[in-house]
This record gives sequence, C-alpha cells and structure tokens, in this order.
Amino acid sequence: MISQILTAIGAMIFGVAVCAAYFLFSNKLLDLIFPAKEGADVHRAAVNLRRRGLIRPWLFLGPALFLLAVYLMYPVIATLILSFYGPDGNQFVGGANYVWAFNDTEFRQSIFNNILWLAVVPAACTFFGLVIAVMTDRIWWGNIAKAVIFMPMAISFVGASVIWKFIYEYRGGNDTQIGLLNAIVQLFGGTPEVWITIPFWNNFFLMVMLIWIQTGFAMVILSAALRGIPEETIEAAVIDGANGWQIFWKIMVPQVWGTIATVWTTITILVLKVFDIVLTMTNGQWNTMVLANLMFNWLFRGGGDSGRSAVIALVIMVAVTPIMIWNIRRANAEMKGR
Repeated sequence: MISQILTAIGAMIFGVAVCAAYFLFSNKLLDLIFPAKEGADVHRAAVNLRRRGLIRPWLFLGPALFLLAVYLMYPVIATLILSFYGPDGNQFVGGANYVWAFNDTEFRQSIFNNILWLAVVPAACTFFGLVIAVMTDRIWWGNIAKAVIFMPMAISFVGASVIWKFIYEYRGGNDTQIGLLNAIVQLFGGTPEVWITIPFWNNFFLMVMLIWIQTGFAMVILSAALRGIPEETIEAAVIDGANGWQIFWKIMVPQVWGTIATVWTTITILVLKVFDIVLTMTNGQWNTMVLANLMFNWLFRGGGDSGRSAVIALVIMVAVTPIMIWNIRRANAEMKGR
C-alpha cells in the first residue's frame, strides 16, 4: 500500500516536472530562434515578436493535440480500416462485415435495445434529478437527502448490479424468496417471477439500475444551476399570482435549460456505452443485448472477430456524433448570445 502511494506521488511529481521543463525549454528555444533584443533592428524585432505571438499558443496546445491524435484520431481511423478485414485483421473482405451486421438478428436487437435505453434513461435521470433538486432545496434536511441520493454514484456498475441482483432474485419451488421485489409481490398475493428473463420488460428492469446510479449526478448539477436563478424572478412570479407548478415550469426550467441539456447529453453518451450492467445481469440473454456488450462478445469471445467488432464500434461512434455536434452548436449559440 505504501509503495503504491509513493509510486503515485512520484508519478505526479515527475509528470509536473516534465511539463514545466517542456514549457520552459520550448519558450526559451522560441526566444532564441526569434530574438527581439533591445538595440536590434526595430523592424526585425517587431516581426519576431509577431511570430512569437503566433507560435507560442501552439507550444501549449501541441502536447494536447498530439495526445488527442494518438489516443482519439488514430483509434478511429484504425477501427474504420479494420472493419473491412476478416476476423484476424489480415484478410480484406470489403463490406462483408457491414452486410453481416445489418442482416444479423442480434445486432438489430441491440440497436432496438439501445434506442429504448436512450429514450428512457436520460429523460428519467434528468427529470428525477430536477424534481429532487427542487424539492430538497425547500426542506431543512435537504442536504442529507441529497447525500443519500448521490451515494449510488460512488458504486461501480458491477457493484450496483450485484446489489440489484438481490432485489430481482428468484427462488424456485417452495424456497423462501429473498429477492426484495418478489417478497413485495408475495406480500400482496402475487406470484414470484424471474424478472430479468421476461423479454422486453427486462430491459426496463436493467434501466432502473442506471437511473438509480445517475439520478444523483443530475440532481447535483441541476441543484447548482437552480441556486443560480435570481430570487427576484421567483418573487415577481409569486407576486403575479403564479403557483408552484407554474413557477417550476415557466420560471425555473427555462432559466436552467442549458444545464438540463448538458446533463441529458452527458447521460445519453453514457447510455450508448452501457456495458457492465448488461454483462453482469444477463450477458445479453433474453433479448437484452446492447451494442457495447455485443462488441465485447465479438472482440474477445470464441476466438474473437476484430472485423465485426470494429463495425459495431463504428456504429456506436456514429450514434454519438450527432449528439456531440448538437451540443457544440448549442454551446456556440449561447456564447454568441452573451
């Protein structure tokens, strides 16, 4: 434990030292290449100062752009190229992997399930987060409630899956039901079910887990945004006779709409990458397969098929792209409006 802590501290010190040395050395080198000393030719000094001003920002951006190219651009291009090759990545097969994807029943089921997740989870997390943020700001024990609701964020997806497995647990025969959901069903005279094996509805049982985890994130961000609303606007609405419902929808929501969109976008991207929950709970059985889990199956299991897994990865990337473009345009529009 101590050695790991010392290694981490050493890595941080070394990283900061390397960054500082890079910036000091690069700026010194730039000043040597384009000197602008007092007493030198005025015109040449002015040109060198202008060149320094143009180059210096790129010295700061250079490492970030390099890492961006290595860790983002290169994998995307490599994945695109790989999608035209066979299982081992050596034999060129053209568009055969794409033909397979759109003719494969499991792939189409994954697309449908991802759309279902996208339609439910971001909207539910954002809505519940906003409602809870408003409600907890009005009670004295609101901070305690927020801490309890935010707590699931500290749990990994696998850990959350283990917790919810006990909630959905089913015991056959005359065994006592230890699953919370089945215990409640029995309490009201119902029949216990193997909930995660019920086609279509089992997707919603899995979604509940992600909503449980991410609502705390939405609540914290939206609560901070709500506290930024000027009190004068709410007081004016009260004076004009607006009730609580009207204040919420017509005063609060419009003023935090940008934050709502940001939270919704963040959770949407997370949903497109959902993997751990499905893998732990069902491994894609009973029509619960999603794209990320399907990609994992084709990449690592049964010998692997890098070509088909690359196609699935590209579909996920393409699905994320419109969301990113929309978010960037919205951010630019807000900047221009200020």
